[in-house]
Amino acid sequence: MESTPESTELSASLNDASERVDSWVDSQVTPLLSLRGVSKHFGPVQAIQGVNLDIPDGQVTALIGDNGAGKSVLIKTISGIWPPSQGRILWRGKEVHDHTPRYAAELGIATVYQDLALCDNLDIVQNMYLGREETKFGVLDEIKMELATNRLLKDLSVSTVKSVRQLVASLSGGQRQAIAVARAVMRDSKLVILDEPTAALGVSQTHQVLELIRTLSSRGIAVLVISHNLNDVFQVADRIAVMHLGSLVSNGPISDYDTASAVDLITTGQSSRVPTTSVPIP
Repeated sequence: MESTPESTELSASLNDASERVDSWVDSQVTPLLSLRGVSKHFGPVQAIQGVNLDIPDGQVTALIGDNGAGKSVLIKTISGIWPPSQGRILWRGKEVHDHTPRYAAELGIATVYQDLALCDNLDIVQNMYLGREETKFGVLDEIKMELATNRLLKDLSVSTVKSVRQLVASLSGGQRQAIAVARAVMRDSKLVILDEPTAALGVSQTHQVLELIRTLSSRGIAVLVISHNLNDVFQVADRIAVMHLGSLVSNGPISDYDTASAVDLITTGQSSRVPTTSVPIP
């Protein structure tokens, strides 16, 4: 039987739909980022060892641990600043080689460190586009950048900023954090890493940042947040990963933990309160 244009078009539509379904299923099964046996040493100093961790799409994973537990080394390894001494990094199931900050950015990994890397003497728009300004006919396209900045802040529900032409020096700590996160998201990030985003913030500013994290997650962006504040962790996280003396001692859904078990794991590396489903991946 000869195919008609209508049947050919229908077949193409069905194939396209099938591919989208397969892609969606794969995204649900395969973690966005996987670490397998990742270790990092600096000469004789073993900073992290044998870390196995999965970070799913669209979920907030809280990385917790005491000072010196290896959290910062781990996120810098994920960000490509330091290559792992051992182990593998997988992005959507495919192993990553020659991992560098530039390659991490191309994959969609954005890291917002505690210093935020904002320029106080520039306004919000200038900070958002610093180093990658939009031009038109050889001059800065200020209108395009301003409109895009306003649109993105609105999408992220950042409503406390009066004008995108405010100098960053005039912003509060929570507003600065929001601008730094928005700049990361503007680069089409799939995973945003936040290093102590609520440190030294007041109650209302902390609430704004936590709401921003929830907004990122609702947009399908994975968030890996380092925090010492367990109240913040249990408010916003979907999953917890606990570091102790350079090792990942436990990770799993937030529902498997409470404050007492988290404190046990942070201080001793073990807890009788944590179910066996949350022990490290072998």
